[in-house]
Amino acid sequence: MRIGFYAPLKPPDHPAPSGDRRVARLFIDALRGLGHEIVLLSDLRSYNRDGDAAREAATADAAAAEVDMLAAAWRRDPDMKPDLLFTYHVYHKAADYIGPALKQRFGLPYVIAEASDSPRRREGAWAAGYAQAARALAAADRLLAITRHDLPALVACADAIRAQYFAPFIDPTPFTAAVAQRDRYRAALRDRFGLPADRPWLLAVGMMRSGDKLASFQRLAETLPLASDANWHCIVAGDGPERHAVEIAFAALQGRITLTGQLDTETLAMLYAASDLYIWPAVNEAYGMALLEAQAAGLPVLSVHTRGVPDIVAHGETGWLTPDDSPAKLAAALRSLLAETDLRHRMAAAAPPHVAQTLSMNAAQTRLQAIFADLGLPA
Repeated sequence: MRIGFYAPLKPPDHPAPSGDRRVARLFIDALRGLGHEIVLLSDLRSYNRDGDAAREAATADAAAAEVDMLAAAWRRDPDMKPDLLFTYHVYHKAADYIGPALKQRFGLPYVIAEASDSPRRREGAWAAGYAQAARALAAADRLLAITRHDLPALVACADAIRAQYFAPFIDPTPFTAAVAQRDRYRAALRDRFGLPADRPWLLAVGMMRSGDKLASFQRLAETLPLASDANWHCIVAGDGPERHAVEIAFAALQGRITLTGQLDTETLAMLYAASDLYIWPAVNEAYGMALLEAQAAGLPVLSVHTRGVPDIVAHGETGWLTPDDSPAKLAAALRSLLAETDLRHRMAAAAPPHVAQTLSMNAAQTRLQAIFADLGLPA
């Protein structure tokens, strides 16, 4: 099957790394792994951070021109026309102007993954973006909510048949492969980063950018001193424009914290497997790719019962979720988990199969095949 793929928030070939770019690429890999041909429809970025009306209008005009160009090309050569339109991530700040127009002109099946609806944006700065996003949701044959948190609003604006939950996923291979090498990796990382051998290692991984990521790092910096009586050393992996702000937040913990900078996938897999507990406050977190990676590498998670986090972390089985991101509650849970070594080990053993069964590339491909079959398309 030939699939026309579009990501209005950030194209999958955008030079700046981000979680959104990564998930778009994962969907492309999943679809290609099923034998489908992927064609990028456009690299037009519709992201409108501030709800600027002129920018929204310019995006609509640019999209209309691209739709005309694609339509003309497909009429000249019908073999270029895809069998399915697949858009990743649509909401009021990144509306899809291309998918709905092409569906209307050609009657193609149209799927949106990571769709969400926020009715409070119907009026105000993002009214135009919201209206177009709503048109896209209305046109789509299937709306895939990546968190159960987003599902009720989609069902309300569509219906329970077109809207469904689609669990986030990763390719767990590099992370599960690291599990068996824990002791060797721990020794190598101890030497590389000067980490203490006699303390449990806490790990936090994230991009150091403004907004929710920085807020999560700052919340973690508020949490750790409240558990200073416990035995731990915290490793923070990541980089970004707010690196200095993160360093300031953790300045008082010198001697008990190591900032590694940005690491490649291989080193991250080693670090997940060698650590003792993943800790992340998940301030306004959609779900958190690093939480998936940690569990795939056999690292239990301490996080918060917020938005999509409980969809991917099985509370009491593969990790522990506090009711909110209060530093006091996180610190109390941290002390408890550090004291309960057997519980951490049980969680560590349960985490990789949990990811493999429900949150892996293979699991996602099985779900995609079922969706395509339901739409009468080749799986």
